[in-house]
Amino acid sequence: MAYDFRRPTKLSREHVRALQMCCELFGKRLTTLLTGSLRQVCHIDLVSIEQQSYEEYVTTLDSPTILAPFSIEPLQGTAILQFALSTAMTSIDHLLGGPGGEQPGRTLTDTETGLLNDLLEQMLSVLRYGFESMAPLKTKLAPVEYNPQFVQAAAATDAVVVASFDLTVGASSCLLTLCLPLSPVVAQLQAERAQRSHRDQEDPNRDASARKVRDGLGGVEIDVVVQFDAIALDTSRLLSLAEGDVIKLTHRVNAPLTVEAGGTTFAHAIAGKSGERLAALIIEPLQTQPATQERL
Repeated sequence: MAYDFRRPTKLSREHVRALQMCCELFGKRLTTLLTGSLRQVCHIDLVSIEQQSYEEYVTTLDSPTILAPFSIEPLQGTAILQFALSTAMTSIDHLLGGPGGEQPGRTLTDTETGLLNDLLEQMLSVLRYGFESMAPLKTKLAPVEYNPQFVQAAAATDAVVVASFDLTVGASSCLLTLCLPLSPVVAQLQAERAQRSHRDQEDPNRDASARKVRDGLGGVEIDVVVQFDAIALDTSRLLSLAEGDVIKLTHRVNAPLTVEAGGTTFAHAIAGKSGERLAALIIEPLQTQPATQERL
């Protein structure tokens, strides 16, 4: 095999597997975040992890599109989170209580940009969690761009690693990509592997101890609650409730329910039946549901 001097750093199978675990955790957490924030059934699925040059990555992107550059300290370089402008518009529409559907073909207003930036900051917090096993990242979001040619995150020939996800928000779907500079990522993966090997040599029984703890906690029963969005009632209304009264909920018919344990939301679900019993289907994997404004 001829040596490619343009790409002296290459992803090994071990590196790809480590990144795959980080990206899958990021996707699962992002699924929960978007489903809860937008009150729509959302779904994020990892499709591929590839090594490309930055020029190759940029030329595959549509214009206009949403490009969110951000720093990834302590790693050097700039990363990019990219997804379709139409999906961003749909997400903002859901944030404001709208039904989604077809969106206007234009860039965002200042107000919409502010809403999107808030959502992007939440997405980056999920990304930090997903990649915590690789490095404790500190991200800083840069201004959103629409034209890939205007984002100079790396030189044209610099190697990058591109993770692609299928993103579904309500009835809207697109490809979401995460672009990371390759050299610092590979260096961090190698350093983390060396540290893990050193820890294993110092404490060979650590994995066995952790496994015993997990096995012991596995049989502990806890109360799990599946609930609609809460509503507020004044005291007089509460005291006047009688049998047969109807309380109008603000929960959308197609919006997922929250699944909580100990006051912490850890999943979302869709109401349904299992035989003659009421049931809640955990949306993992999530199923796309059409947006609607109909309420219970």
